[in-house]
Amino acid sequence: MTPRTRTGAAALAALLLTAAAGCAVDGRAPGRPAGPSGPAHRTAAPGAASAPASFTLVASGDVLPHDSIIQQAAVDAGGAGYDFRPMLLGVKPVVSAADLAICHMETVYGEKGGPYTGYPAFKSPPEVAVALKETGYDSCSTASNHTLDDGAAGLGRTLDALDRAGVRHAGSARTAEEAARPTLLKAGGATVAQLAYTYDTNGYPLPEGRPWAVNLIDEHEIVADARAAREAGADVVVVSIHWGTEWQTAPDEQQLTLGRALTASRTGDRPDIDLVLGTHSHVPQAYEKVNGTWIVYGMGDQIAGDMINHSGSYDRRGNEGTLGRFTFAPPTAPGRRWEVTRAEFVPQFFDTARGRVVNLNDAIRKGEGRYVEIRDAVREVVLGRGADHDGLVMGE
Repeated sequence: MTPRTRTGAAALAALLLTAAAGCAVDGRAPGRPAGPSGPAHRTAAPGAASAPASFTLVASGDVLPHDSIIQQAAVDAGGAGYDFRPMLLGVKPVVSAADLAICHMETVYGEKGGPYTGYPAFKSPPEVAVALKETGYDSCSTASNHTLDDGAAGLGRTLDALDRAGVRHAGSARTAEEAARPTLLKAGGATVAQLAYTYDTNGYPLPEGRPWAVNLIDEHEIVADARAAREAGADVVVVSIHWGTEWQTAPDEQQLTLGRALTASRTGDRPDIDLVLGTHSHVPQAYEKVNGTWIVYGMGDQIAGDMINHSGSYDRRGNEGTLGRFTFAPPTAPGRRWEVTRAEFVPQFFDTARGRVVNLNDAIRKGEGRYVEIRDAVREVVLGRGADHDGLVMGE
């Protein structure tokens, strides 16, 4: 389950392969019209050179609107609904500057006007989607343990709201046809596929007759979906994955084992997966280059209230996180992969006293020394598996 806060309440389906269906406790199509469901908004300029262009991809962790976050958005809206945009202003320069920006929308949206709820069964205001778009996000993973908190209706409302805002999505679906198609995005000179999966749905069963509604983790299905995405035209395949152990900064055995398997999978001389982006642990976890491919085991939370750990105490780590920024360059020869030529992490923190996401390096540069300890703690975890020796650097 997802920790409560201080103020919170107590591939291709039949055509190729879909994500696994199963439960335990605890895309858009090529050729679809542009607009809310069309390609990401950053594309090559008309008349640009025909040679493929490099691109930057930025990714961030869990967007988790607890009750206190919803209340803050109401205050920021001045009594006229909910406004989540001010919360994200601190990272907007990093996100909006990327050629492609990916977030993780952990919760589902309630009906317009509410009621809205935080932990344990989340129903967030759909205005979150507008804020994500205006911050610069192009697509969100929507597969998490909370995807079915309000059943098929909540899942559908969430994807509808993201569509209206112009934010693409991967990991959950309203129809079998939607589930059967990879989410394809344009960035620089590349077509990027985003695939997304979760370890579980908190014991909520998949909706009757809809085994494709939420993508569940299965190594073989993920690889099959990645290969199908290549066949559909993807130059770069990104896997967003909701996994790991809550409150544990070290990747657990599933993360290590599955990470090795996914990055080792190849078709010919080309890896099937080019980047793995992890969420769920609610604390920052390490970055690591495995089999030549970058894995972010856990990006931590981007938006969350004061987080309470399993011992019942406030734990600052639950508000720490990173944005990953990866620069991809075109293949140097036919049949080769797009290579990550620069890998960076940008430490961030959701300051619940201010109700704002803070770019820690930017804040420290402006004289806010109280964030130095937090920044250094995040950096220590991120580099804990030696990623600096493979070229990972801390970005601004």
